[in-house]
Amino acid sequence: MQLCVALDMPKRDDNIDLAKKLKSYDIWLKVGFRSYIRDGKSLIENLRDINPSFKIFLDLKLYDIPNTMADSAYEIANLGVDMFNIHASAGSVAMRAVMDRLRDIPNRPLVLAVTALTSFSDEQFRGIYGASIDTKAREFAIMSYESGLDGVVCSAYESKDIKEATSKEFLTLSPGIRPFAEDSNDQNRVADIAFAKEQSVDFPVVGRPIYQSTDPVAKVEAILEQIGKKANSF
Repeated sequence: MQLCVALDMPKRDDNIDLAKKLKSYDIWLKVGFRSYIRDGKSLIENLRDINPSFKIFLDLKLYDIPNTMADSAYEIANLGVDMFNIHASAGSVAMRAVMDRLRDIPNRPLVLAVTALTSFSDEQFRGIYGASIDTKAREFAIMSYESGLDGVVCSAYESKDIKEATSKEFLTLSPGIRPFAEDSNDQNRVADIAFAKEQSVDFPVVGRPIYQSTDPVAKVEAILEQIGKKANSF
């Protein structure tokens, strides 16, 4: 299990300041829509300058026609990030197109597919996809696995079932982790670290509980202790 810290704050300087505070920790950093649209490629470069060993997850959730997704995936790979994601609901043709485009890139980034956003309740999800989250997340995960992706984005509640339906090596990344029973905010399917660990989540994503904390470093250290990793291992 590897902690992924979400850099979702309203100002670039706030994200940079948090990264500097955490520069000695063996963690992933998530750069999402808001931060990337506002700050672009230079943010990734700045994070690399702070610590070249940071692992960076670019969370843009690509969803378009297959060729456009493949072209975009190629450009993302050339940014030097370590992982990015696409929507599984784009379909197997699009997912295979993405993986084909990345085939010859040395040390390509990991590619994950979003199954069901953790903001969805089961009722909301069923209204759009016509099936329960459990059922559709499993179907999307199997499709992603068969399309050659490295893993999926799902809630902790689907992680174990997805691994059983695919492979224990198939990665699961789970947003909406509230390590110490913090408020769920706009997430519906939240979980703590202990449950995520029990469900074999590979990447728990923690945002607001860290960056809204009065002591984000202490919070990260407490989470890493729960995960069972040394606080400083670079």
